[in-house]
Amino acid sequence: MKKTSVLLIFFLFQQSVFAQKDQYDDFIKTWNFIKYYHPDLASGKINADSLFLVNVKNISAQDDFNSITEKLTSKLNKKFTASAPAETSRDVLSKNQNFDWFQKNRKVSSENKDLLNTIYKHRYNFENLPKGKLVSDEKKYPFPKTENLPIEYRLLALAKIQGIVDYLFPHKYIMDKGFEEFFKNSLDENSKINSRKDFEILMAKFASKLKDSHAFSFYKQLNYKKDIFHGNYLAPFDFQIVDDHILVTHLIFPEICSKAQINIGDKITSINGKSIPQIIKEKGELLSTSNNEKLVYVLSKYENNLIWPDDLSQKSIEVKSGKSNKRFSTKIDMVDISNKEKYDFIVTYLQDKIQKRENRKIVHDDVAYFKINHTYQFINKVSNDKMDAVMDSILVDASKKKAIVFDMRAYPDWGGFVNYYIYKYFSPVENYFYKYYAPNLKNIGTFFYLEDRAHYFPEIKDKKTYQYQGKVFILVNPESQSASEWYTMSLQNIFPQSLTIGQQSAGADGDLVKVNLPGDYLLEFTGNGIFYPDNSQTQQTGIRINELIKYKDQDFLDKKDLEFERVLKELK
Repeated sequence: MKKTSVLLIFFLFQQSVFAQKDQYDDFIKTWNFIKYYHPDLASGKINADSLFLVNVKNISAQDDFNSITEKLTSKLNKKFTASAPAETSRDVLSKNQNFDWFQKNRKVSSENKDLLNTIYKHRYNFENLPKGKLVSDEKKYPFPKTENLPIEYRLLALAKIQGIVDYLFPHKYIMDKGFEEFFKNSLDENSKINSRKDFEILMAKFASKLKDSHAFSFYKQLNYKKDIFHGNYLAPFDFQIVDDHILVTHLIFPEICSKAQINIGDKITSINGKSIPQIIKEKGELLSTSNNEKLVYVLSKYENNLIWPDDLSQKSIEVKSGKSNKRFSTKIDMVDISNKEKYDFIVTYLQDKIQKRENRKIVHDDVAYFKINHTYQFINKVSNDKMDAVMDSILVDASKKKAIVFDMRAYPDWGGFVNYYIYKYFSPVENYFYKYYAPNLKNIGTFFYLEDRAHYFPEIKDKKTYQYQGKVFILVNPESQSASEWYTMSLQNIFPQSLTIGQQSAGADGDLVKVNLPGDYLLEFTGNGIFYPDNSQTQQTGIRINELIKYKDQDFLDKKDLEFERVLKELK
């Protein structure tokens, strides 16, 4: 009898949620507003999650904005003594902050408008957080990996993502304009979810809406990622996505490929009835990347194994022959990842491929070549007291070359290389190469320009500058992300004569913020705004490029590095 009652209550709660999309949308917006601005919740004196979980069960289809606000605020302090902290910053990014949802809502009573406005006017100053605490700190709510979260915790997860977008993500204003409608519709979708896998699909969709390459890694922690992204089988060939097709670049298992008449240079135009552009679009709805160039780049990585549209062990594919240009249909057997012998063979192949790529470099008497993820080796075994002398020697030698090449197509392994030593030797004293907008702790949801020179260049006593007159090349591609993009901007400013060449960068330039979500998930995203000094956008757009280089099919087949070729051509 008791079990039946529990199931009945759960069923009624599920049906109630399905019928009240608008009420939950109002509830979540109001809760986030109170969470980030009310002094008692923002300071942690009152637990915001507890307020959510207690009240979410009491929201019904009969509620309106006013009754929802009453339920959330009835037990909260409404008599404030301290006013909001005074704004002292001269340059504030405030375009994300918009309270029209209650201030211009005719259905909201004047009393509730006054209440919410009063809370904002007496908002909490996050500068007063205890040492070591962050605005982004959230409690963990772990659940068994295969267990579907209770609906109130699923709603809490969605609410926290909405809070991230409205109060912590500096680039909300360049997100897709339909996010608000997507969020509201997701409340309906959330009510119908009956498995952990379906919940993770919804969470992946939310991460993708950020259009932030920093959030790309979210998919890796999904418990059902192999099912969601169809990763139980691997291709018997290596490949590269080029425009509207998948180019076969290497036969890992020639015998399997031969059976399907697949050869190097063939172009796969569809898989099981889906065109390659259609597959890319569908994958983009589950993966967060700042731009399409980055999306195609990560889908082209064999080791990611993200491109396949289904779990079939045999794929029906449409192919355009690389030799004859004739089109044909065939079926290709995929490699089961549980086949240890074949899987180990693939791993060995990938390790060799990656090692060869890492070993690529320009060797030329007139060129100083620096690969951004191979700089720590300069000082790895050098004592601190000899570090300056060693680096000075390296850079003095570089300054005598006709050209310097900075290969930024990786993540930096040592921040001191560009930020300290390149700056020390080649830069003017002032190197204001970007504008940094940090979370405005006095008015969360806005971001302020940091003017302190310490954020832009180090202070070096008796600094001298060497004016390098040679050619400078900066190589970039979608692998250039975050710190790599940031250092590229610095190099562009230090060397005004530099040419930045390659493909669009990742478009995620800024510090990483991490927020725990119910279910033991961690959502990472860009937490501050990085702009060029003239306020040009870098998020999504990527860093400025002087010459875009586009690879064609034959370039991939010939394993060319067109950026290297461009540099060497300039030196002839």
